[in-house]
Amino acid sequence: MQNELKPPPPPAEGWRLERGVPSLHEVHASIAIPKNAGFWRTLFAFAGPGMMVAVGYMDPGNWATDLAGGARFGYLLLSVILISNLMAMVLQHLSLKLGIVTGRDLAQACRDHYPYPVVIFLWILCEIAIAACDLAEVIGSAIALNLLFGIPIVVGTLLTSADVLIVLFLQHKGYRYIEALVAGLILLIFGAFAYELIVSHPSLFGIAVGLIPSPQIIFNPSALYIAIGILGATVMPHNLYLHSSIVQTRAIEQTEAGKRQAIKFATIDSTGSLLFAFFINAAILIVSAATFHGTQYESVADIGDAYKLLAPVLGATLASTMFAIALLASGQNATLTGTLAGQIVMEGFLNIHLRPWLRRLITRLIAIVPAIIVAAIYGEKGTGQLLILSQVVLSLQLSFAVIPLVQFTSEKAKMGMFVNPRWMKILAWSVAILIAVLNIYLLIQTLHGGI
Repeated sequence: MQNELKPPPPPAEGWRLERGVPSLHEVHASIAIPKNAGFWRTLFAFAGPGMMVAVGYMDPGNWATDLAGGARFGYLLLSVILISNLMAMVLQHLSLKLGIVTGRDLAQACRDHYPYPVVIFLWILCEIAIAACDLAEVIGSAIALNLLFGIPIVVGTLLTSADVLIVLFLQHKGYRYIEALVAGLILLIFGAFAYELIVSHPSLFGIAVGLIPSPQIIFNPSALYIAIGILGATVMPHNLYLHSSIVQTRAIEQTEAGKRQAIKFATIDSTGSLLFAFFINAAILIVSAATFHGTQYESVADIGDAYKLLAPVLGATLASTMFAIALLASGQNATLTGTLAGQIVMEGFLNIHLRPWLRRLITRLIAIVPAIIVAAIYGEKGTGQLLILSQVVLSLQLSFAVIPLVQFTSEKAKMGMFVNPRWMKILAWSVAILIAVLNIYLLIQTLHGGI
C-alpha cells in the first residue's frame, strides 16, 4: 500500500491550476491494477467502489417509503424503484468518469470551477445534506439495536459512533479492508431479505406486472406521492462526491487507454452493485406487499411496527429478527461510507486537511447530537419524524450536486475526448431536471403534510 503523498495527474485544459493534494490522499492510487491480466482478474481489482456507493441506495432512509408503498399499493410501485435505480446508474457513471478522467472529485471540481462564494454555499449545503443522511443512518442503526437487544435509542445512537474507530483501523490496514467489510454487510442484508422473500410467498405474477410502469401511479395522488418519495430519496447527493473520489484509489495508467479501461471496469462494478441495491429495495417493498397489502395492516409504514408484525403475520419466528439484522447492517454500512464522504467534501471544497480521527469525529457528532437530543426528549416517535425530515433536507440539496456533475462531464474543455456524447448529455440533463422537479414537488407536499 502506498501511503506517501503523491502529486495528482496534470490538470485537464479546463481546470484552474490550483491542485493541492489528491482526493483521499492517504489511500490515493494505493490499489494496484494488474497489467495484461484477464477480464475477471482486472474486474476484481476495480471492484469495490460500486459496493460502497450502493450502500446509500439501501440505507434506512429508503425503508419507510418502500414499506409504505408495498403495504398500501402492493407491487404497483416496483417500476418506480426500477426507474430510480436506472437513473442512479447514469449519475454514478458520470461521477466515476469525472474522477477517473480529471483526477478531481466532485467537490474539488466545484472549487476549481466556481467563484469562492458559490463554493462556500455549495459546501454548506453539502455538509447539511451529509448530516441529514448521517442522521437517517444513525437513527436506523439505533432503532435496529433497540428492536434486537432492547437497547434504548439514546444509548444505541451513541454506540453507532464506533464506526469512526472501525474506519480508522481498517484504512490504516489497507483500503481494501473497508471495501471488504462493506461488501460483507451488503451480502448479509441480501441474505436476510432473500429469507424474507421465501417466507412471505409473494406473487410472481404480481411482481412481473409491478415492474411495468402503470398509469395508475400518475392518476392516484396517494400513489404518486409515495412514488415521488421513492424517486426523490433514491439518489443520495453524498454518493456523487464519494464515487468521484474512491475510484481514484486505483493506480491506473494516466493514458487514454488506461482511463478507458478504468471507466469500463468501474462502470461494470457500479452497475452490478446498484443491481444489488435494486434487489434489496425491491425486496423491502415486495415483502411489505406480500405481508401487509390487502390486510388490516395496510397503513404500516413505520419500521418498528413492521418489525413487530412480520413474525406473527407470516408465522415465521425468524422473519422479524432477520428484518432487524438487515436494518442494523444497512445503517452501520451507510455510516461507514458517510464518514468518508464527510472527509471528501471538507477537503475538496475547502482544501482543509485535518487529522483523520478529528475529521471523522466532527462528522459523526453533527449527526449524533441532534439524534440524541430528539430521542431523549420525544422518544422513538420523535426519531421517526426526524427520519422524515432528513429525507426532505436531502431532497433540497440533491440538485446542487447533480447539476454541477452533469455540467462538468458535458464540457469538452474539462473532459477532453471523454466528454459526454450528445445522447448522454440529453439523457443526463433530462434526469437532472426530472430529479429537481420531483424533489421540489415532494418538498411542497411534505411541508403541507403529504396526501
